[in-house]
Amino acid sequence: MSTVRIGMIGCGGMSGSHAHRLKVNPDVQIVSVCDINTEITGRYIENNLKEIEPRPNEYDDLGRMLSETRPDAVVIVTPHALHFQQGMQALDAGCHVLMEKPMVTAADDAYALAKKVEETGKVFVVGYNTPCAANFYYIRECIRNGDFGKLELVTGYLTQDWKGVTKGTWRQDAQLAGGGQAYDSGAHILNSLCWSVESNVAEVHAFLDNQDTPVDVNSSINIRFENGVLAGIMISGNCPSNGSHMAYVFEKGRIDVDGWGSSWIQVWDGAERLDSPPITEEMNAGSPDDNLIDAILGRAEPRTSALNGIIQCELMDAIYESGRTGQIARPTRR
Repeated sequence: MSTVRIGMIGCGGMSGSHAHRLKVNPDVQIVSVCDINTEITGRYIENNLKEIEPRPNEYDDLGRMLSETRPDAVVIVTPHALHFQQGMQALDAGCHVLMEKPMVTAADDAYALAKKVEETGKVFVVGYNTPCAANFYYIRECIRNGDFGKLELVTGYLTQDWKGVTKGTWRQDAQLAGGGQAYDSGAHILNSLCWSVESNVAEVHAFLDNQDTPVDVNSSINIRFENGVLAGIMISGNCPSNGSHMAYVFEKGRIDVDGWGSSWIQVWDGAERLDSPPITEEMNAGSPDDNLIDAILGRAEPRTSALNGIIQCELMDAIYESGRTGQIARPTRR
């Protein structure tokens, strides 16, 4: 395969970001776009793909798009609760898949999707940024190799003006979004945690505050992983100052990092801060879009997988159960 033919599923704002990255990739041709009507797809092409020749085909029916244009891969950027059905449909059509975060909104669906990925043998990437970043690759290797001894604790926060920005949108509709801020922007920092720790979740105690909206806006989450790592994550959706911070606390050192975008990192070996941590360009996989194409063409391994989606879905199920009951929740392994 010399050129990867891409179909875009969903034409919202984040889809435009994917389109702008993919259209400049010399190994990619965007052949089709799909949304609930062709008025939306037409505006999307004019705003994001106007210069593409030939013009991508427009569809308001996913089945028709898959059967008529037969893309090699799809990028799914739709409300969270639609991901499972659309992902299964695309895999059944023989497509590789990049699925925006969160992968799906229930652990049972995550297991079913993972099984389908295994059966089809297709490349499957979840649209998280930090696993593709060199800083987080370095963190995971430090944990795996015990460079600073055993990882004991992780703490972190994410702050955003999410409540006001998403008012009146599907992101505050639990039926479409699966939850609130913890399942939306919060999914980034929670995946950063799960992806790097590489362990199933043992138990969760969470407090959720809807801030007079239909879904969670603020959350305080305590987690114990099966490998013994303890974590505390705070997610704010009602703060005018956007920011993110994570601290990985080891027996013999500490790493602080931007847990949302991986834009900065600070490393301590014992009590000494390293001026130049051994982070190389080879550790960088680019964007999830880059990683998808490189993996399809055999140039790289996918940085994320359906297994990451399973672990996070089990965590999210436990967060919402604990928030509802006020008790510790324990995920059930399937």
